[in-house]
Amino acid sequence: MAGDSQVIKTRVVRIDSEKSWDFFINQATSKECPVVVLFTACWCMPSVAMNPFFEEVASNYKHILFLSVDVDEVKEIATRMEVKAMPTFLLMMGGARVDKLVGANPDEIKRRIGGFVHTIQGYKAI
Repeated sequence: MAGDSQVIKTRVVRIDSEKSWDFFINQATSKECPVVVLFTACWCMPSVAMNPFFEEVASNYKHILFLSVDVDEVKEIATRMEVKAMPTFLLMMGGARVDKLVGANPDEIKRRIGGFVHTIQGYKAI
């Protein structure tokens, strides 16, 4: 069935410019929405390997905004967020970095996101 195409739904927003970064971060900030960002590069095999994992994690947290930034396409954002190695994961709230994890460690990333969500839920409950 060569003519059939399958629509792939994703919860990860690909950032392709400073303008799109500012838009999504400002929207998340105004709605008090937590953000998880994956900084990646197409030439970095650990980064490429993390993409399906990141999609899977995003599907488990519907109330978090997941962003993906290719550091070669949007260098300014990588510089602004002080990203020097890939993959780098940032957990953000209110437009500010709350946590940073460098490297492809799925178990640690899940643990940090789980802790981040727990902290955010506790904060909102007060």
